Amino acid sequence: MAGRIEDYALIGDLQTAALVGRDGSVDWLCLPRFDSPSCFAGLLGDRRHGAWRLAPAAGGECTRRRYLGDSLVLESLWVTPGGTVRVVDFMPQRDRVPQLVRIVEGVSGTVPMRGELRLRFNYGRVHPWVRRTEHHRVAVAGPDSAWLRVPTGVHTYGEDGTTASDFTVSAGEQVPFVLTWQPSHLHAPPRADPAQALAGTLDGWERWASDCHYRGEWHRAVLRSLITLKALAYEPTGGIVAAPTASLPEVLGGERNWDYRFCWLRDSSLTLSALLRGGFREEAAAWRKWLLRAIAGDPGDLQAVYGVAGERGLPEIEADWLPGYDGSTPVRFGNVAVRQLQLDVYGEVVDTMHLALQAGIPMERQVWSLLRTLMAYLEKHWTEPDEGLWEVRGARRHFVHSKVMAWVAADRALKMAELTGLPAPVDRWREMRDAVHADVCANGVDRRRGVFVQDYGGEDLDAATLFVVKSGFLPPDDPRVVRTVDAVRTGLDHGGLIRRYSAGSRADGLPGDEGAFLACSFWLADALGAIGRTGEARELFVRLVSLGNDVGLLAEEWDPHSGRQLGNMPQAFSHVALVNSAFELASR
Repeated sequence: MAGRIEDYALIGDLQTAALVGRDGSVDWLCLPRFDSPSCFAGLLGDRRHGAWRLAPAAGGECTRRRYLGDSLVLESLWVTPGGTVRVVDFMPQRDRVPQLVRIVEGVSGTVPMRGELRLRFNYGRVHPWVRRTEHHRVAVAGPDSAWLRVPTGVHTYGEDGTTASDFTVSAGEQVPFVLTWQPSHLHAPPRADPAQALAGTLDGWERWASDCHYRGEWHRAVLRSLITLKALAYEPTGGIVAAPTASLPEVLGGERNWDYRFCWLRDSSLTLSALLRGGFREEAAAWRKWLLRAIAGDPGDLQAVYGVAGERGLPEIEADWLPGYDGSTPVRFGNVAVRQLQLDVYGEVVDTMHLALQAGIPMERQVWSLLRTLMAYLEKHWTEPDEGLWEVRGARRHFVHSKVMAWVAADRALKMAELTGLPAPVDRWREMRDAVHADVCANGVDRRRGVFVQDYGGEDLDAATLFVVKSGFLPPDDPRVVRTVDAVRTGLDHGGLIRRYSAGSRADGLPGDEGAFLACSFWLADALGAIGRTGEARELFVRLVSLGNDVGLLAEEWDPHSGRQLGNMPQAFSHVALVNSAFELASR
């Protein structure tokens, strides 16, 4: 069985990513891209579905682990009766082909080691043909090939569908393993120098991290979150995935299992907002170019989610050959959200353009033209119901958050027109902004309680209504804001954190429950700070940061009953919320 979700650490090369467990097993890796079929899918089943364990032969979890400096290079240390050994795992930023490098190093004594490589292409479904060539093993299946290169003194052999290796490592010795993927029709990939690759990888991450602008009391947590967000960017195109994993459950044994290895406009926009606040501008410029390419054409065809290169077709399938994480089925790849109408994304996109302009990134004319096109569509359609922020699989509704974000789009578009002097229908935008505001205040409030609710005519609470204060829609001292914050805090409470929306919400459209949503709990901390309850805000923020695993990673949700992380991880939404909350609290 796979480990707990929080037992995993992330490594990656800015084009894909792997999850490494505390037991030294790589249980998830898709090659060559985030959204490619996996070669290791043990995370969604067991090691028979693909994994690579490299650890002391006696087994067990590592004694401790950490990232080296401000990097995505992972060091796992085992202290055994016979000695101490560490394994350094990383993926060099690729020159041509993706590589996973694992360096075993003896620290003291002598430790027997065991390697077990089980390559299973196409999400654990395809067993490759493995052959030996010189001191290497080559696995081939259809379009995929993977080359395992080991030092001369390490013997590898086939054992029950596994490429095994048994060796010992003594103090001062290093034993590097390099796994390289490339299309199967190509000749042998170039040899890598593991030591040189390690030095280059460390240097690249450290140089990037040195530009971080945040210097507050939560510097370590903020910088680790920013590094994690950077790791979710697909460097060739500028797209940003919501998470590197698929089908990790929102409730153990349930069916809320989704594929997040794609670029949601909402998640990408929010990720860029966090990176911009942290001082990282190049990612915003690259994402804006990705956006221009991805949504080119009729604004009525705007999707909420795209592939990492801007692909529009992301068909959702159920992988019935995989038993799922902890028996959570169905296992889904692809995402039907491409067919949903989510009007709030217009607000997130326009808000990010505004933040980029404020950060000093010039407004190019083609970007302004795109913004005007998006606004023209939104002017005509903001009054329609949609599936909203939470991508409900029930009927479309008039979600308050979607309307508030339509107001954000008009408000930020007006501000950018003022800042740039570029031509714009400012009278129409101002009229739309005022109309949305009046509509939400008239229809989005439960008159009996005086609080904002999930959708027009409903009574369910929704944490996304906290954006009435986060977005500037209403001032923090407005009584409706204060009452909404209190209602969300008490009515959505789940073990001291909060759910996304009321349990059994009429909009949900799915059976079963879920955990506390971490991003929403950070939003509550922001809202508490905004209405003047700074002490309560800080207390909640500190608790949320403490829920990160031993290397500072957060999944999507938290189960207060079992004390476990839930959902895909690491989750961009959670780390974005952490960064933004830290900046908000620093300003109080």
